[in-house]
Amino acid sequence: MRRYPRGAALFHELQPSDHVVVLLAGRVKIVRTSDEGKEVVLAVRGAGDLLGELSAIDGESRSATAVALEPVEGIVVPTSRFHEFLEQHGRVALVLMKTVTRRLRESDLKRLEFGSQDSMGRVAARVLELADRFGEEIDGGIRIALPITQEELAGWTGCSREAVNKALQSMRSLGWLETGRREITVRNREALCRRAGEFA
Repeated sequence: MRRYPRGAALFHELQPSDHVVVLLAGRVKIVRTSDEGKEVVLAVRGAGDLLGELSAIDGESRSATAVALEPVEGIVVPTSRFHEFLEQHGRVALVLMKTVTRRLRESDLKRLEFGSQDSMGRVAARVLELADRFGEEIDGGIRIALPITQEELAGWTGCSREAVNKALQSMRSLGWLETGRREITVRNREALCRRAGEFA
């Protein structure tokens, strides 16, 4: 068992793989650094997710960095023990393969989305993703309590911070969502789905 404070890295890009992490509580952003030195958010993971499995399987160095968005608890499993477990439990290996395949499909959809959506459509798609994965049903909407900044949202959508700010302002003025300190409340999911197009 390990606990990580907000902002702590669970592992770093380009490091050798020596463990995987099973998240028990809290949320983590998966990021890479571009050639220009900009942080690009690839995904947000939460309780029940497995981190670091790709490099543990293929033996390559880490392809991304995992950073705690809030206090995180997880089980750290050495790579050798992880291999032993998969060899002894074929059903778990199949579940893992399905998870990796799903993430690959999500990655393909995001690449298509980036090539065909404007900033507002991309932001709408990410807000919907957060709502579906981490949202809490409240009266008249879906509350997303996640300490993600506009800068991080920009890195996740491939937009500038200014474009993200403008998109959020537009969606607020249309009554689609409300924003507060480190939280977003979706008020009109159908409108966000229409704006995000077929990728929602």
